[in-house]
Amino acid sequence: MEQPRQVLLVATMDTKNREAVFLREHLMEAGIPVLLLDAGIRGKSPVAADIHPEEVAAAGGQTLEVVRSMGHEGKALSAMIKGAVRLAAALQRQNKIHGAIGLGGSMGTTLGTAVMRAFPIGFPKVMISTMASRDTRAFVGTRDICMLHSVCDLSGLNRITRAVLRNGAMAMAGMLKGVTQKPPPEKPLAILSTLGTTEACVQQVRQHFEKRGYEIVTFHTVGSGGMAMEEMIGQDNPAAVIDISLHELADHLFGGDYDAGPARGMAALQHKSPTVLVPGNIDFLVAGPLQAALKLFPGRPYHQHNEAITVLRTNHTEMEILARTVAERCNAARGPLAILVPMGGFSAFDSENGPFPDPGARNLFARTLKGRLDKSSVLTLLPFHINAPEFAQAIIRTFEKLCPA
Repeated sequence: MEQPRQVLLVATMDTKNREAVFLREHLMEAGIPVLLLDAGIRGKSPVAADIHPEEVAAAGGQTLEVVRSMGHEGKALSAMIKGAVRLAAALQRQNKIHGAIGLGGSMGTTLGTAVMRAFPIGFPKVMISTMASRDTRAFVGTRDICMLHSVCDLSGLNRITRAVLRNGAMAMAGMLKGVTQKPPPEKPLAILSTLGTTEACVQQVRQHFEKRGYEIVTFHTVGSGGMAMEEMIGQDNPAAVIDISLHELADHLFGGDYDAGPARGMAALQHKSPTVLVPGNIDFLVAGPLQAALKLFPGRPYHQHNEAITVLRTNHTEMEILARTVAERCNAARGPLAILVPMGGFSAFDSENGPFPDPGARNLFARTLKGRLDKSSVLTLLPFHINAPEFAQAIIRTFEKLCPA
């Protein structure tokens, strides 16, 4: 008979023991065995855990006494996170746990989600948190963590915490009971990048690769999307990378919100993945609400996408810097590479009907890029807008030349 799928419950039992026990009881009532990891350091828990704080500290290279004497809650938490991540990752490799659930405030959420980010995508993860109504990017990162807002403080059991904790337990139970062991069919992997402003192009490219039998993974380039994309390219060795949305690089260089870090765009070039690169969406930076965006980037053409997002035109100096940066990275490419530049416009905003078309910026980018590339043969300038059907077809033909069937 198949063994029940066990969940790892991560908690600080010195402060959250009542809530953790309630959560454990509901999981067990749903038929889910629970392995309780206690990373609390403030005092002794009245409830015994399966993995004690002493074990957690030791796995991180410290004694619990040393951790308690650090005198800084952030350093102490980091030490316990180190041990908790090591223990949890080992349990997952040994197939002893099949999901992870946590609960807490800012410290408990930092602990729980750090453990969850060590698990692969698809491994069930639920974090019940007072922080879930805020910007959760620092907690979620590039993983599929389900964050459930606790609404009130997780300090005792009441009509709100009982309801939320029970729902969290049932969400985890549903994930575990719904897991299938049947592997998906093997297909070559194609990775694409996009935003809504280049989606017309990406749709056509995606449909082509689907018809050719590829498994398609499309990343929404909002910062975390680009980071996840770079990770997947490095780990999964895709058969095709069609990077159509490069604006995360602009946001990284010039202070926009959709910053995917300094490595954006590097993985495909370094891992020899066949790549078609398009400077889509580099015509704008992404910022927050209108007034804050105008204060951060004064005097620029802008477009209020919605109440939370304002986009602002990249200037000519920035376009030149972007061209030099793209050229520098492409010069280090180790695999098949082609760069296509849509001279009719880089996004829906950079068009005749858009808020800030700028043919001069496109020309400057293309001229600078061409002058900086070691091999000009990898570059093709096309007279089409990025969302024109002709440009999508050019991407498809270019990839077929890079990697003939």
